[in-house]
Amino acid sequence: MEDPSKSFKSEDNLGNLASWSTITQTTSQTITKRDRWKGKIDFLIACMGFSIGLGNVWRFPYLCYKNGGGAFLLPYFVSVIVAGVPLFLLEVALGQFMSKGAIAAWDICPLFRGIGCASTMINFLVNSYYTVILGWAFHFIFASFSKELPWAKCGHSWNTNSCIDAVVRTNLSNSTSLLRQHIFGADPASEYWENRVLRISNGIDNLGTIQWDLALCLLLAWTIIFLAICRGIKTSGKIMYITATTPYIFMIILLIRTAQLEGALNGITYYLKPDWDKLTDMTTEGNNEFSKE
Repeated sequence: MEDPSKSFKSEDNLGNLASWSTITQTTSQTITKRDRWKGKIDFLIACMGFSIGLGNVWRFPYLCYKNGGGAFLLPYFVSVIVAGVPLFLLEVALGQFMSKGAIAAWDICPLFRGIGCASTMINFLVNSYYTVILGWAFHFIFASFSKELPWAKCGHSWNTNSCIDAVVRTNLSNSTSLLRQHIFGADPASEYWENRVLRISNGIDNLGTIQWDLALCLLLAWTIIFLAICRGIKTSGKIMYITATTPYIFMIILLIRTAQLEGALNGITYYLKPDWDKLTDMTTEGNNEFSKE
């Protein structure tokens, strides 16, 4: 006769197997529901979008020119090869292997979960000030649709008496007055930026009022960001095709246009002429790290 205790144990084992099977199926269903890239090209385009941005168009040339020209490229490429690329590959590989977010990916080693929290906070801070730059860009885009560019000439309400146009009609017999204007003068573009766009106050104790035009431009930038990421990679993966390729298009257009200007070769030579003394300046090293952001 069969021992009843064995039958009960076998039934318990079958129940455990059934519960484990249910848990496994639920887990697999949860994993399959997670959004994934449709193909390798989408992931590569996304990586390109995170690697190339507005800073490559307007900030990197300025920092390169300011910090020794061609001499700046030496520590830049060394730091990129030694630190930038390896850290980038490690971060991407960990995310791809774990198929989780920046914080949950460190479940592989909970001791380093703070790295995920720090990277998330850094992304939040960087996106905060980059969105402000996008708001400024929207302001200039809307202002450029006017019949005459408001920053091209003086004579506006935000210009001061020190504003000097690019072309000035003056009495050449009074050269002292002309020299004084060029020493203490300001170009209309700078005054438009400081007095019209930013409306800088006269001190930190005077905060001024909200610039509603900039606030609306900032709201527009955040709205576009929300619409781009609200549905995950289903929408952001497609938008990356535009945002990742746009900086390359801008740089190619700027390269072609500047190469056609008079004295372009002299300007490029002066821009890339190495100043090796800058390598001993710690400010250059700091700007080098800032340019890789």
